[in-house]
Amino acid sequence: MIEEFKRQFLKGSKRTKLIYINLVVFVLMKLFGVFAFLMQGNPWDFIHWFALPAEISNLIQKPWSIISYMFIHEGFLHILFNLLWLYFGGQIFMKYLNSKQLVSTYVLGGFFGGLSYVLSFNLFPVFQQNLSQSMAIGASASVLPILTAIATYVPNYSVHLTFIGRIKLKHIAIFSILLDIISIPKGNSGGHIAHLGGALYGFLYIQQLKGGKDWSRGFNRLMDILANNFKNQSLKKAHIKKSKTDDQWRTEKVLSQKEINRILDKISKSGYESLNKKEKETLFKESKK
Repeated sequence: MIEEFKRQFLKGSKRTKLIYINLVVFVLMKLFGVFAFLMQGNPWDFIHWFALPAEISNLIQKPWSIISYMFIHEGFLHILFNLLWLYFGGQIFMKYLNSKQLVSTYVLGGFFGGLSYVLSFNLFPVFQQNLSQSMAIGASASVLPILTAIATYVPNYSVHLTFIGRIKLKHIAIFSILLDIISIPKGNSGGHIAHLGGALYGFLYIQQLKGGKDWSRGFNRLMDILANNFKNQSLKKAHIKKSKTDDQWRTEKVLSQKEINRILDKISKSGYESLNKKEKETLFKESKK
């Protein structure tokens, strides 16, 4: 099962890889939650290291959280809806743009959304009371930019929704954005603001792309460098491992030849019958080579 999962991950599209990464992280977090429960611990003692804190002083202590938060989900419905948006939105996205642009929109959109979340909590008085305890998790701020981006690129592209009929992408995007705006006072305010920040990135990205500026180039160049370094390190390790194997083989061959020479000397001095069982087996195996 693990090998099949690994095969599908390696051969799958970048959209599939994003989905699998989210699923794996979700399962690992849930397993850790079970372990924490059995040990009478608090799962958030571990999860908070990857969640995005609203307070800037906490963010400075764990800067990686501006990326890691977008792969962490708390509940099943939370991850289900995000991955459904990623799957269907990404499917349309890939018809017009490439896989590297999809990944960059996911990551940079989530980064922009996370930044919007942090800035809003530090700027607006309504959030001051909960500033030190507030943290953000989830891929919503990464998924909505994908929808917004493709809706900006092909606004009149229509999809069929059950019970509704055919509807244009621009209307779906506008509805999602308006829903986030009116939901800010009703709970999860930081989450809705992060969604809006991500959506804004998706819109601006396509506007710049249409003008000939691809904001994803720098990100994609960085990813290519990291991928090539990882590949080179893997090849280097494989070469070292192979070299060690070759050295061992040569060493074993020398030792084997010394043993054969010793046995032959023993035969010349005392005859074949003087050999013990192990020496006879060694000589027999050598004669078969």
